[in-house]
Amino acid sequence: MSKHTRVAVLASVLISAAGLLSACSFSMADAMCGSGEYPVLAVGSTSGGACVKNGDTPPSGYTRYPKGKVPQHVGDKWDTYWETHTVDAKGNVTSAP
Repeated sequence: MSKHTRVAVLASVLISAAGLLSACSFSMADAMCGSGEYPVLAVGSTSGGACVKNGDTPPSGYTRYPKGKVPQHVGDKWDTYWETHTVDAKGNVTSAP
């Protein structure tokens, strides 16, 4: 293998590795919550959210997202939806105040 070929192969491997590493870190940063957690929203608000350990109940003032409307990643369909909607104290989905 010539010197130019080795350099090209090494550069290709390094670029591929960098792409994989950045994709992994992006997908982790993009998730609403970490592994073993689920997202909850603040009752009556669009400005509050938290992550709760699986198996634990949401803290006072927070509730689970309605089934089928749980955001999984920042900026996904449901994350965007909850910017203009909330859940009231009775559990009803309403437009944000």
